[in-house]
Amino acid sequence: MIRNENIITENLKGFLDDIVQRVNNLDFIELDPIRVPHSYSSQQDIEISGFFSAIFAWGNRKTIINKSVELMKMMDDRPYEFIKYHSESERKSFLKFKHRTFQAIDILYFIEFLQQHYQKYDTLEVAFNPPGINHYSQEIALINFYNYFFESEFAPDRTRKHIASPEKHSTCKRLNMYLRWMVRSDTQKVDFGIWKTIPMSGLMMPLDVHVEKYARQLNFISRKQRDWLTVVELTETLKKFDPDDPVKYDFALFGLGFIKDDYS
Repeated sequence: MIRNENIITENLKGFLDDIVQRVNNLDFIELDPIRVPHSYSSQQDIEISGFFSAIFAWGNRKTIINKSVELMKMMDDRPYEFIKYHSESERKSFLKFKHRTFQAIDILYFIEFLQQHYQKYDTLEVAFNPPGINHYSQEIALINFYNYFFESEFAPDRTRKHIASPEKHSTCKRLNMYLRWMVRSDTQKVDFGIWKTIPMSGLMMPLDVHVEKYARQLNFISRKQRDWLTVVELTETLKKFDPDDPVKYDFALFGLGFIKDDYS
């Protein structure tokens, strides 16, 4: 029985690795929000544009990309320079910005938070993994980031829905995706790998409806709910195939949605 299970695991790993190899490719990012931070070369510009692109990532992907590009143009396509050095009066133009339930009050708070952060630190990485942490836990990192993001007494209550937290049982799909972009490093260069203090082995799967659908079909998820514990279950399952880089299978499970006919 153990031998049979090993054979099944090896065959399934080969199947998933094949899809990862096909989808984890710069040719596939044209219609993915990650194309927005790929427009920049400096670490801070990548961090900021990637952060907004990930936060906006729900709904139609073309709209997500267009709104992310629109926001970056409002920052003169130099997001880091704008965020760090803009004056309060320069924020007025953002009163016109809207993306679905993301309103002007939300974007203004995001900009204010980022300005205060970058006036103290050179990178957004420390907001997710402050110095002195001995063992990285993405669950704790996301809880701490939520608290840090909203530590201001002027934080609007309505803006809290745009930053997820495991403490609220959210899957934290967008933040998990953002961390994948910033942390993962491989020869394909789709993900940026610019954050070095967070281990790839500690990343958690971005769980959206497409990933969940195929994860359940492959029996990677037994939990009926769709919450943070479901993310933990899926990530632990994928660690059986690659304990050092489990979230690379995000490419496989998401990719199954548009190349499944090749395997039917």
